[in-house]
Amino acid sequence: MNILVLNASPKGKNSTTVHTALYLQALHPEHTFTFLPVGQRIKACEKDFSPVRTALEQAELVLFCYPVYTFIAPYQLHRLIELIKADGVDLSGKFASQITTSKHFYDVTAHRYVEENCFDLGMKVIRGLSADMEDLLSEQGQKDARMFFDQLIFSCTHGLFVTPPVKAPAREKTVYQPVLPSGPKAKAKDVVIVTNCAPEDENLANMIADFRAALPYESRVVNLREFPFGGGCLGCFGCAITGKCVYKDGFDAFLRETIQTAQGFVYAFTISDHYTHSSFKCFDDRQFCNGHRTVTHGTPIAYLISGDYRYEPNLRMIVEGRAEVGGNYLCGVATDEGDTAADIRGLADNLAFAMERGLTRPANFYGVGGMKIFRDLIYVMQGLMKADHKFYKAHGIYDFPQKQQKRIWQMRLVGTLMAIPSVQKKAKGKMTQAMIAPYEKVIQQAKQRKD
Repeated sequence: MNILVLNASPKGKNSTTVHTALYLQALHPEHTFTFLPVGQRIKACEKDFSPVRTALEQAELVLFCYPVYTFIAPYQLHRLIELIKADGVDLSGKFASQITTSKHFYDVTAHRYVEENCFDLGMKVIRGLSADMEDLLSEQGQKDARMFFDQLIFSCTHGLFVTPPVKAPAREKTVYQPVLPSGPKAKAKDVVIVTNCAPEDENLANMIADFRAALPYESRVVNLREFPFGGGCLGCFGCAITGKCVYKDGFDAFLRETIQTAQGFVYAFTISDHYTHSSFKCFDDRQFCNGHRTVTHGTPIAYLISGDYRYEPNLRMIVEGRAEVGGNYLCGVATDEGDTAADIRGLADNLAFAMERGLTRPANFYGVGGMKIFRDLIYVMQGLMKADHKFYKAHGIYDFPQKQQKRIWQMRLVGTLMAIPSVQKKAKGKMTQAMIAPYEKVIQQAKQRKD
């Protein structure tokens, strides 16, 4: 089988991820592997797409290889997908799968993003391999890679593919017109609207205008298409200690002085390729100059999204997950799918209310699970990621359960006592009562406070 490996890592041949594909190539000389370092050469692909087109046309199986960057694939792969779709190369009927390496932080959303775009291209999608960054160095990791490839070839032969998602039904695309009156604006809060609005994004531009009109505070717009990005994140870890990016385009200062100083964030974009234009992903990835530090924790955020948002479950998961991991109060999402004006007015009111009250909510699974991955990662890599380590120590993120010695010994004592038959008999029916006693005390205190 002719297998095209699209190496979307900006590190090229020094990519950890692509070595899994190289390992499989070494084991399977009966297949033809072709490697294209599209991540490292994305600028060249923009100038001349013909080498990629030729390789895609000759391939029977396209294998996307990339590291997971900030919930999805790297900017370089987002841009490549745009180029593939714009070129119009026919990939219908070809097999597609993927290999990623990460610490499993939202690898599922990255995989679904690639799958969704492969479905758009009419490809037959086979579930990919999501490996840990160090898996290939272990016997089990090598075994997992071998089993993945065996299953991959078996699936190609027997037609075992991922089920396509439900597509949005065709609907008449109407142009949303601004209708909300603009009232007086207070200067007490600073709201920044970060967008990648293009001249043709008429709906999005009008949604932004109405949101600014409805918001009782002054706001400012930052259009990412106007920032002179030197390129996407290189994954070089040059910023791990200093917090300074190796690019000289001034993005780190721009981020910290123009965006992160705000008291409320609004992200506004038009859906394309199951996320948005790659300029926004470049912005996402380049924020790695902050490492894994939740530096905007507590700042409320809102979204203005043009497109079929209700039919993008993976994007909805990303939007919620970002807020949860970052510790940001998600005020909601306004779209142009229904009563847009009412949605925008409600979102503006909610953002204002959240800023005024300093609203917070406890993290759900998306936030708790994501931060536990980061917690363990930074603790192990503290020697390299010094800024992250310092931040995690200062903010109590190192909440390892094994350090809760008092709680552990309490549970051991209770377990020992409950193993005694006589104690079991006396405690029967009283355990739940004992468990809720502290909660009843809180309720009583609340009643007294109310009085």
